[in-house]
Order: sequence, then structure tokens, then C-alpha cells
Amino acid sequence: MKKKLWTKDFTLITASTILSAVGGEAMSLPVSLLVFDETQSTFLSSLILVCSMLPDILLPILISPIIDKFSKKKWIVGLDILMAAIYIGMGFWLLSHPFQYGLYLVYTLAVAAISVFYNLSYCAWYPDLIPAGSEQKGYSVSATIYPTVTILMAPAATFLYEHVAMGYIFLFVGALTVLSISLEVHIREIRLAAREGYGIRQYFTDIREGFRYIRKEKGIRNIYTYMGITNGVSNGVGLITQAYYQTQAWLTVTMLGFLKSSEMIGRMMGGLVQYKKEIPVNKRYGVTKFVYTFYNAMDSLLLYMPFPFMLANRFLCGALGTTTATLRETAVQCYLPPEIRARIMAFFQVFFAVGGIAFQLLAGFLGQYLPFRPLAFGLGMFSMISMAALIFVPKNQNRPVFEAVREEPK
Repeated sequence: MKKKLWTKDFTLITASTILSAVGGEAMSLPVSLLVFDETQSTFLSSLILVCSMLPDILLPILISPIIDKFSKKKWIVGLDILMAAIYIGMGFWLLSHPFQYGLYLVYTLAVAAISVFYNLSYCAWYPDLIPAGSEQKGYSVSATIYPTVTILMAPAATFLYEHVAMGYIFLFVGALTVLSISLEVHIREIRLAAREGYGIRQYFTDIREGFRYIRKEKGIRNIYTYMGITNGVSNGVGLITQAYYQTQAWLTVTMLGFLKSSEMIGRMMGGLVQYKKEIPVNKRYGVTKFVYTFYNAMDSLLLYMPFPFMLANRFLCGALGTTTATLRETAVQCYLPPEIRARIMAFFQVFFAVGGIAFQLLAGFLGQYLPFRPLAFGLGMFSMISMAALIFVPKNQNRPVFEAVREEPK
């Protein structure tokens, strides 16, 4: 039986996530634009993005057993306090110092390392704040937050970049983080049992348990591997698209902001549909296959289209992409045992990081020598081939994951 979704705890975590999304969008796009404008290099821009993913290669697996065993709430609140301090410190520093590429590399690497802890804690805790039976609605809400915020913030972020000093942007994001902390501390955390006497032997046992689970569950492994590839390709295409917009006389960074907003409008609409209409469990796998095919085709063709068609391309990809993201997240979180959730999500982050780093470096390197449009097309086609091998062919392994249902605790 479904329970009320909008409990006090779910409302607070949603409000906190909105504030984090606003801060993230206000920060990430201006930093990306600044680095390319100052360096005029797709490779140096890709190194910034690589630094944002580097800690995800190994760190998640090392820390996930600790997150599984101890309080997720304490991790989240403590890490947000640390992030607020970094944002505020960077803000005051930048107000009196010129651009330094090395500083942004160090900043990105530090924030990425903190984010590994934060994201694992958040992903392991968030399912517990959704009442059983309301998973699709709950994940549709989280899938709608970032698109909605980006619709508003992408043009605003480009405006801030052109008219406001980076130091003030950092201070603004620091203030938002402090406000988010004030909400998080009021969320209730229910833990199954006190964790005492957790030592190094148990720690390594827990890590081995995570490896055994991934080795045994081929469907989970297929899905995560493909998501690592397609996410990396998407990031690579995004890097090439940004460089294309910044080097073509008929395109501007403001138009790039509207391109991002178009995709986010689509994601918001897709999330609203998911909130109102639940896709039957036995349809999840078929819908996912169709959307993955469509998305890869649209990524490949994006830069060959006139600007109005680019907007339509991103809108449709956004709407359909949110659909599959919600279905996948609902299915995977229902399929995973709660007591091992952080460890398996750690592997997910590693797959994302490896794919992201590989394709960011590849796109950045090739972008120095190849035309941007054929390069984006080739990346999209590689993702299409990977989808066929990992999602279409092993259907007997993947379908049980997509059709998983969570039982309400008794």
C-alpha cells in the first residue's frame, strides 16, 4: 500500500537538494566558461573536467563500507559545512587575485573528493526517505529538480559570468550551502542498529562483499558499464558542443545557455509526466531500450542541425532521458539490498568516473585536431554500439533488474 510521499523528511531533503542544485549550476557553468576563455584550449578545459571525476576512480570503493555502516546524515551535514567554508574562502581569495589555472585545478580536485563522500551518503540515504510504493514518484521529483533549476539558472549563470566577478559567485554559492545545512539538520534518520566495534577486518570483508555482489549480478554490471560509457560520451559531446559555440561567429554563450535550458525544460516535463503517470513494471525495459537508441542518435546529429532544431533535439532528449533515468533509478534501488546500497553505488560512481575521464580526455585531445561536428558524431555512434552490446543483447540478465519491485518493510 502506498503511503503519502510528501512527509516532513522528504520535503526537507527536496528543499535542500534544490538549494544545492541552484548553487551547483551557478558555479559549474561560469567556471567552465572562464577556463576556456582564459586558456582557449579544449584540452585544458577537459583537464578541469577530469579533475572533477578523478577521485571517483578509487575513492568510492574505499569509503563505501564506512558509509554503509554509519550515519549518512552526519556525513552530509559535515561535508556541507566543509563545502561552505571552501566556497567562502575561494570567494574572498578571488576578489583580490587574478585568474590562476592551477588554483582551479586544485579547487576542482578538492571539491570532487568531498563530493564522493557526499554523493554516496546522499544516494544511500535518499531511498529511505521515500515511502515504500512511491519510488517512481519520489525519483521523478529528484529527476525534475535539476532540470527545473537549470532552466532558470543556465541563462542566469551565463549572465552572472559576463557581469559579476567570480569571487562574488563563490560567496553566493557559499551562502546557499549554509541555508541547505539549516534544513538538513532537521531531517530524521532511522538506523537499523547501532554499529559498534567496526574494525579493519570487517572493513575489508565489506569491500569483498561488494565485489562479490557486482561479479554475481551481471544485469547490474551491464547497466552500470553502459551508463559509464554513455555518460562519458555525453560529457565529451558537451565539451565539444561548448567549444563549438564559443568558436562559431553565428553562435554565442547566451545561445549555449538556452540550449542547456531547452534540454532541462524537456527533463522537467519528463519528470512531471513520471510523477503523474506510472509506467508499468513490465514496460520499463522496452521503454529504456527505445530511449537509449533515440538519445544516442540525437547526440550524434546535434551539431549538424540549425539552432532551432538543436533546441528541439535537446528538448526531446531531455524529456525522454528523464524517463529512463527515473525508471533505472527506481528499478536499481528496488533491486539492491539496503545494507549494501552504498557499496554498489560506489561501483556506479567508479564506472561513471572511468568513462567520464576517458571520453573527456579523448574529446579534449581530438578536439585540438579534428573538426568538432564529425568528432561529436563519432562519439555518439560509439555509445550506440555499446548500447547494443550491453543493453539489447543480454536481455535475460538486464530485464530482472528493470522489473524489480521493493517490498514495504513489515
